[in-house]
Amino acid sequence: MFFRATGLTALTIGAALSFSLLLPPVANATLFQNSYVSFELPPSWDCKLDGTEWICVSQYAKQAKEAIIVLTAKEMGPNDNLLNYETKLKAPRLLADKGGKMVPSKVLQVKQRLINNHPWVDSLHLGSEIASYYTRYLATVKDKIAILITFSAHQEHYTKYSADFLKAVESLRVVAAKDILEAKPSAIPQKSNETIGAAITEPSAFDGGDAPPEPAASGDLKTKLMALALLLAAVGFYIWRKKKK
Repeated sequence: MFFRATGLTALTIGAALSFSLLLPPVANATLFQNSYVSFELPPSWDCKLDGTEWICVSQYAKQAKEAIIVLTAKEMGPNDNLLNYETKLKAPRLLADKGGKMVPSKVLQVKQRLINNHPWVDSLHLGSEIASYYTRYLATVKDKIAILITFSAHQEHYTKYSADFLKAVESLRVVAAKDILEAKPSAIPQKSNETIGAAITEPSAFDGGDAPPEPAASGDLKTKLMALALLLAAVGFYIWRKKKK
């Protein structure tokens, strides 16, 4: 994903949004809310916690894998700010094809915008997370929390889900509290219309800044194992001598 040292046919954004306005309105939208964001989803969608990420899928897309929404958040690192997000999203992202060749994504939109009075970086790529999939990125920061939401759909089915994506984006609200990092609510999966907590990941999960500690070198491990073996041998020899006496 975009922040991890991290997310239509050739339709333009305007055409996709125009098409979504022609679709019939969906009634009885449900409110999804975790410890850092809330937004509306049609009743055909459901969100579940998967590790430190929330995965939202439409019941119509579960088998076909046509569309998916992914939410993740973390403690802000040194590179977490809107300008840096915008710069990163303006550059094509490289994705390996079936032959292993790195193919750049097509950048269709990158801009900063206000959604319910909160600033976000809003970007759209083709082929940035999965080949032939459009991915819309919404990234922001608030109260030392960095938030990323990606809306992805296969290019042949994007218009089917554009109204769902538009509803979620336009109703998006940041609800992260200042003490969220201290509280760290338990990450217990519940239905998408309930208020729940979600774990906050470490800074390295998004910005690649503070790298996690490296595992012990193999040489150091071998030395420790040899020392342990010698110690066990010495203890065994001592016990054997005692028995002989």
